[in-house]
Amino acid sequence: MSVFLLLIIVAIVLGLIGAVAGGLGFLLVIGVVVFVADLAWGFWRLRRGRPRPVR
Repeated sequence: MSVFLLLIIVAIVLGLIGAVAGGLGFLLVIGVVVFVADLAWGFWRLRRGRPRPVR
């Protein structure tokens, strides 16, 4: 869970820097890609479910 939140924060920071700083639009694109990849990874982990304990 902490990796998920860390990647969300990194994506937001990169997006803000890319949007505000002139000539650094590639950081905005990288931020969006990291954000989308993080959401896909989070949904994949959510759909996979938790392993069931062996009895």
